[in-house]
Amino acid sequence: MVRFVLGIFGAVFTGITLAIFMAALAIGGVFWMYSRDLPSHEQLANYTPATISRVYSGEGQLMDEFARERRLFAPADEIPDLVKHAFISAEDKNFYNHAGFDPRGIAAAAIEAARGGALRGASTIPQQVVKNFLLSSERSAERKIKELILSVRLESTLSKDDILALYLNEIFLGQNSYGVTAAAQTYFNKTLDQLAPHEAAYLATLPKKPAKLHPVRNKEAALGRRNYVLREMYQNGYLDQAVYEAEKELPLRSVQNGDFEGFRTALPDRDYFSDEIRRQLSRDFGEEEFFTGGLTVRATVNPDLQKIAAASLRQGLEEYDRGRGVWRPTGVTLPESVLGDEAGWRQALADTKFSRDIEGWYPAVVLEISGGNARIGIEGVEDDGDGHWVPAKDATWARRLNEDGSLGRRARGAGDLLKIGEVVHVRRMVKDADGSFIRWTLRQIPEVQGGFMAMDVNTGRVIAMQGGFSYQHSVYNRATQAQRQPGSSFKPFVYAAALDSGFSPATIVIDAPIEVESGGKIWRPKNASNQFYGPTPLRTGIEQSRNLMTVRLAQEIGMDTVAGYAERFGVYDRMNPFLANSLGSEETTLFKMVAAYAMFANGGERVEPTLVDRVQDRWGRTVYRHDRRDCVDCKEPVLAAGAEPRIESDRERVMDAITAYQLTSMMRGVVQRGTARRTVNLPVPTAGKTGTTNDSRDVWFVGFTSNIVAGCYIGYDRPRHMPGASGGGMCGPVFNRFMKEAVNQLGGGSFDVPQGGHFIKIDRFSGARLPNDASGDHVVAEYFRDGEEPLFGVMFDGGFAMGSNLPLFDRGGAGGEQVKTSTGKTVVVPDKADFGSLSSGGLY
Repeated sequence: MVRFVLGIFGAVFTGITLAIFMAALAIGGVFWMYSRDLPSHEQLANYTPATISRVYSGEGQLMDEFARERRLFAPADEIPDLVKHAFISAEDKNFYNHAGFDPRGIAAAAIEAARGGALRGASTIPQQVVKNFLLSSERSAERKIKELILSVRLESTLSKDDILALYLNEIFLGQNSYGVTAAAQTYFNKTLDQLAPHEAAYLATLPKKPAKLHPVRNKEAALGRRNYVLREMYQNGYLDQAVYEAEKELPLRSVQNGDFEGFRTALPDRDYFSDEIRRQLSRDFGEEEFFTGGLTVRATVNPDLQKIAAASLRQGLEEYDRGRGVWRPTGVTLPESVLGDEAGWRQALADTKFSRDIEGWYPAVVLEISGGNARIGIEGVEDDGDGHWVPAKDATWARRLNEDGSLGRRARGAGDLLKIGEVVHVRRMVKDADGSFIRWTLRQIPEVQGGFMAMDVNTGRVIAMQGGFSYQHSVYNRATQAQRQPGSSFKPFVYAAALDSGFSPATIVIDAPIEVESGGKIWRPKNASNQFYGPTPLRTGIEQSRNLMTVRLAQEIGMDTVAGYAERFGVYDRMNPFLANSLGSEETTLFKMVAAYAMFANGGERVEPTLVDRVQDRWGRTVYRHDRRDCVDCKEPVLAAGAEPRIESDRERVMDAITAYQLTSMMRGVVQRGTARRTVNLPVPTAGKTGTTNDSRDVWFVGFTSNIVAGCYIGYDRPRHMPGASGGGMCGPVFNRFMKEAVNQLGGGSFDVPQGGHFIKIDRFSGARLPNDASGDHVVAEYFRDGEEPLFGVMFDGGFAMGSNLPLFDRGGAGGEQVKTSTGKTVVVPDKADFGSLSSGGLY
């Protein structure tokens, strides 16, 4: 009997053993089958997450951030234990004790699934890391098996803290925040080491369902889950009882609830400068690297001067627009149902898409119109007892533009311009003397647009850039993206080519009618004044922006030569050598024009414009540095008294230094007595050139001091006539306002005189040489190369005639003298009287 019983037990034991063996064999077979062709877990040892690229100003102030996923990477040794303990308590309390998976959790999940429940995770932190990095998120037994295999392998490859760091840097925690570092900033505007236990506990509640634990919309659920994590931290020994009891009683405070200032509040609004950095670095480094590579970018911008540039351009655009006398409704309105409730209209106004980056301007909604005055509700400004009003007199400057394109009558009050519920911009008017408040006035974003840019002439560092009136209104950057005709601001390149071809500032060019055959048609250019001025020195041609002289110069030296100069200076990649292009008919950008003028200012050396000084990768290694010049003495511990570090440069020379100085001297005349004399007036030597295209569609001014070059362009985005517009009249003031501040900050001085030349006094009206002691408004000291002397010379259609006996302006009667030109053609040199009668028309 005993033997029988033992036999039965033996059979049962054998069966159980065999079953266990077979089960183990089957499980092993399953795991072996699924372990084939698994992704390599070893790549996680070189984890480089997608992280934020940040842009800083030269002073180290954060300007902007760019990322697809807002993540800030924190190495394992920089994550505080408090944060680690909070997430371990919430997600995997046995993390430091298991080998990658939790058998008890898996068994509980299996039992629940067998009973018909949903297949749930029971995933440890290593399993979640494997799922997030190496596997899909599908819910299946196959994925779970692979997850187990890889988590065990991961434990054998990385330390526990490294695995935890992978998890804490990768997880999504809501509000476009990936990883605990970004989340701490998003919810509390704190760094990880500044978090209190209850704040770390709240972050630890978010991995599974961040949207359902929002600190405002789901406050009660979030508070309950936070306190659960605090209790787990206490039970796991990470918090003592006193701290636990105190922390769980604290309210759930957050940025979203208004308890903390948001991190973006301290960031300036995105502007044209930082957006252009994005555009250029995405091109140079690749968009993927820029948005995910964690780059640290040091921008060249001067924040103070950037504000001045924006304000100066805005003033110029607004003054012209306001002078048109047309009020254009914004097209943004609030429903009447919210206007009677202050909380209602404030919320509705805050939700509108409306430009808020214009300093001193406020979004406002028209609440009431009474007696010609308009009562307004202003964003961010509390109502006083009487409310805020726009007086009737502030509307009398304009006529409302109707939906059909017609204009209403000249406004007599605000009701003629505004309608109840319309959203508008307003500005607070103050007295200049004491700054006291006067009234609120209506403002509108101008229809006319423009761009402004300023840079260092020696380094190419762009210190200010404004691509339009408001970035939030239009992100199109008119300084870098708008291709427009530069008009007469292109002429210096023609004159540079002429000076290098044997001409001098005193060379005489005939300002008289000219006909050019092009494409089977006759082109008859003319001067802006529609007059002709006879024999005129080269200097006067650029000072007064004479079109006919410029065309004759370009014809004489050849448009291929002019095009070569324009391409060398970077104005065009490939310029069409048409004679009309000598007057600036071919389109380019303000960015290129300003960079080209910098080479006039620095004596003819190539300079590459840049918005970025340096770029570092996520590990702090410099991957780009703009300034490649060498500082010879910078490593010396001590310099002699009065000595400065020497900077050596091997930059390419794009034009002769004497030519650059001659051209700069001539362009100073544009400011002193030429087309910019009324609007540009700085306390340091200044040179520049105006530009106004046909029918005043585009207006320009580009100018420079000894160290700063700046340029302005103004025109409609869809080019059309601008009545009364000119480069000197519209862009000159923009340049002048900015440069006054730039000179105050950065100084300026005389332009360096290159070696190899000498000064000779010249009559600027006739080009005649004058005695050394000559003085007067007609006298100018021109710089000539050594070995060269000024000769009387006249350039005609038939060539160039030179000689010491040519009568230019000193003859009394009509008539002229026959001379031979450089091409052998006989021409008559007329006197001034002959040209006074030449007033026939023609085309630009």
